Amino acid sequence: MAARALMFQGTGSDVGKSLIVAGLARAYADRGLKVRPFKPQNMSNNAAVTADGGEIGRAQALQARAARTPPSLHMNPVLLKPQSETGAQIVVQGRVRGAAKAAAYQGLKAELLPRVLESFARLAAEADLVLVEGAGSASEVNLRRHDIANMGFARGADVPVVLIGDVDRGGVIASLVGTKAVIDAQDAALVRGFLVNKFRGDPALFAAGMAKIAEATGWEPLGLIPFFADARLLPAEDALALDRVAPATPRGRLRIAVPLLPHIANFDDLDPLEAEPAVEIVRVRAGAALPGDADLVILPGSKATLADLAALRAAGFDIDIAAHRRRGGIVLGLCGGYQMLGRRIDDPAGIEGPSGAAEGLAMLDVATVLAGEKRLEPVRGEAGGAPFSGYAMHIGVTTGADCARPFAQIDDGSPHGTPDGAVSADARVVGTYIHGLFGDDRQRSAWLERLGAGPSAIAHEATIEATLDRLASHLAAHVDLDRLISLAR
Repeated sequence: MAARALMFQGTGSDVGKSLIVAGLARAYADRGLKVRPFKPQNMSNNAAVTADGGEIGRAQALQARAARTPPSLHMNPVLLKPQSETGAQIVVQGRVRGAAKAAAYQGLKAELLPRVLESFARLAAEADLVLVEGAGSASEVNLRRHDIANMGFARGADVPVVLIGDVDRGGVIASLVGTKAVIDAQDAALVRGFLVNKFRGDPALFAAGMAKIAEATGWEPLGLIPFFADARLLPAEDALALDRVAPATPRGRLRIAVPLLPHIANFDDLDPLEAEPAVEIVRVRAGAALPGDADLVILPGSKATLADLAALRAAGFDIDIAAHRRRGGIVLGLCGGYQMLGRRIDDPAGIEGPSGAAEGLAMLDVATVLAGEKRLEPVRGEAGGAPFSGYAMHIGVTTGADCARPFAQIDDGSPHGTPDGAVSADARVVGTYIHGLFGDDRQRSAWLERLGAGPSAIAHEATIEATLDRLASHLAAHVDLDRLISLAR
């Protein structure tokens, strides 16, 4: 028998859809149900490797973890990875299909819907409950014709919808009532109820607001969910999280500077470091300088390495990084950041945008050619005298003299493993293709001790598990889980 399914759409981006689905996945899994998360189409450069050899949005990997099931490429069959203001790489069922401008992509959606429905059917066949997450806003009627992310999917798969509004940003009554006013009547008929998320204060003060929304829409009020502050402890879905103001913290013993570039990817690599009490992460946008008292500069991954390298130079970050190294500081490049630290990057086939080449920062004696198959797999091994587990997600071949001093040895079953990355002769510049490096407590501790701030004071994996448990309890206290199950079809 096919699973029950329920879809959660939002009145806009960042209303908390991903977090709510994760919390519900944990809550229902703890009831003994086989739960599978599903997002038909996602747009994010924060991706994760799946157990079946593909890549999906980071949020769906977290939701799979919440559901206590391995992540699958079918949980996010269409992933768009922005490479420019108007174009994105298209990943279909875990594998790169190509790239397209936004306007051209609209015409591809009709071809992609069967793949989306196929992935949904696969999950439904193995589950008791599929929790579906929409993308962006349900009221984007200008994109409705070929939609596969929201109502287009809900209609195609005949899945009922719960609409989520965000009271924290203001205007939640208008956004929910306005959605009912602008969407097609048949789409509106699929909506069974609504949730209001991120409430702060006395819930009695919004009782009239919930009643007004219900009266104006005819939709059932399903819960007023208080703000969940511990959401910051979980990996974020996309770069919108980088714009949030972090709570003020004392100056850490270790200061890490991170230049923020336009196409930053897999930025959750830094989350475990930021959770350390002794660490202060300083994210710097163009127009400001990297702090001169930083102990470590990290160049994160990028979805458009040549474009981000140009942006780095235009912002003057190359000058700041060179000065940091002269002062005796350490520089770490992760994936695309590693490629930028080399002498040259070539993209002859235009894999990450227009074809071209550029001189790198020349801090490592290596060069990269973007070619070959994309590597997508979990990895483990040893680096800097400490073990690690992480994942590889990159395209390109990097070679050069500094590769003779690899950063890590990846365990591939052979006696000595496979070397990864490069280290400069003075050991102050390091590059690696390994993502998730700092999520391993042992490897993170080794870095903190090297930089004079160790050992680690947290257990990263245990923190995520405990946070998911608290999130599930939080939702169970404010949403009728039995009622949601009864609405699922």
